[in-house]
Amino acid sequence: MNGDNQQKTIMECSLSYSLNSPSGKELTTGEAKVQISEASLSVLPKFGEALFFSLRDITEISEGDYKVHLALSSMEKLTLFNLGYKYEDFLRVLSKLHSEMMLKDVLMHESLKKSGVNAEFSYFDENGKELHKGNCEPRLYETAIVVIPEKGEIIRIPYCDVSKIRGREIIKIVRITASNTSKEEYSVTVIMEDGRKLVLSKMGREFDAFEEKLSEAINELSLKVQSSLKELLPTADPSIIRRAAQFMKEGKAAKRSEIESVSPELWLELEKKLEIAGVKAEYEFLRKLSQQEKLCIGLKRGLMGDLTGEYIWFLIPIYSTNLKEPGNVVAMEATSGEEGGKATYFFRITSRKEYPNFKNIEDLHRQVDDFIKRMNRCMLDINFRREPIYLSDEKLEEPQYVKYKFAVRKIPALQELRQVFIGRVIHSTPEQWEKDVMDLLKFNVSIQDDKIRWEKGGGL
Repeated sequence: MNGDNQQKTIMECSLSYSLNSPSGKELTTGEAKVQISEASLSVLPKFGEALFFSLRDITEISEGDYKVHLALSSMEKLTLFNLGYKYEDFLRVLSKLHSEMMLKDVLMHESLKKSGVNAEFSYFDENGKELHKGNCEPRLYETAIVVIPEKGEIIRIPYCDVSKIRGREIIKIVRITASNTSKEEYSVTVIMEDGRKLVLSKMGREFDAFEEKLSEAINELSLKVQSSLKELLPTADPSIIRRAAQFMKEGKAAKRSEIESVSPELWLELEKKLEIAGVKAEYEFLRKLSQQEKLCIGLKRGLMGDLTGEYIWFLIPIYSTNLKEPGNVVAMEATSGEEGGKATYFFRITSRKEYPNFKNIEDLHRQVDDFIKRMNRCMLDINFRREPIYLSDEKLEEPQYVKYKFAVRKIPALQELRQVFIGRVIHSTPEQWEKDVMDLLKFNVSIQDDKIRWEKGGGL
């Protein structure tokens, strides 16, 4: 059926509710039935106005004292209580459906390798502090592990962020006294490069299959990167390919200095690939304006796997301590080569007010190194989709872009990219593209307000 309000009801129960305004004023309260579908939640009072909410309207689900608190996109707060024995089931079903909606909307459309596993998880920050724990469904996608908790937000860990995996660790031995036997329970620990840690356990018979699929998924990505690099440099020593692949895991854009430290010839071949892809002229134009040792190139599989092949992308930092020169910009472009590049995207390295205060080029170099790491991190988190970056707040209100509005609310990486986005230059003619690029660069250093984006023709 079409439309959220025509979805089949998955769960219905009686409860009490209250709806409060952003200021905390109670707008309505009473007893009602609540219905949950795949895409919506409806509150149906016996005598009163029905309340309909798309699951996309729910920005956060929390609980306490056997009450379910829903933060809404309208800044209102809906509280559901007096659920009785259905409380746990209600919270589990609502959280699950909300997570599924999030998976559809937050740019996770990629091949699923393994699902349907029940597990327990613990998630720790880089200092070893436990952030979340509970029951979950861990899923293995083509490029990432996704943990869907029974309660709470989805956790996505790209394989390229994984520094170490400790598999099949014994967490406890369970005694079965009736038969006087025992069985071992295992966990798998995923340690990330920044020190965060995910521990998955109590998967029962699914443990071995899950562990094997996880190993396969990581190996597949590693082999694809090495295979692509070997095609670029057929005579290269295998150790060179492996070392270079470490810088370019899962599509990361690697710095020129990193690649050349392994193989200067490989960097030249990457530049040649830009020519084949039809964006060498744009690359060369931007390169002449840049700090050339900071140039970055990456290889990324298409968003639909084998159906869209591989595309190449670059990051070009343009900055200087000379305020008369263009600066405070990183240019980005990605193309599969089949149709050529469509647009070049520009991002602000630091605050426009702060940029003139950099008097030492070394300080700017460090700022740019950090920014490149963040750009790689953010692009991986949004699976390299660019449309939700440049759409205006007004456009996000249009029905065809509602999924992106949800994604903007839920993905910190997308929020960050939108905050530092300056504008994009469409590929029309080479002359027009160059003119617009220079116009954007001049615009970026001529104002101090970080919120203002560039528009073609100089409009603010």
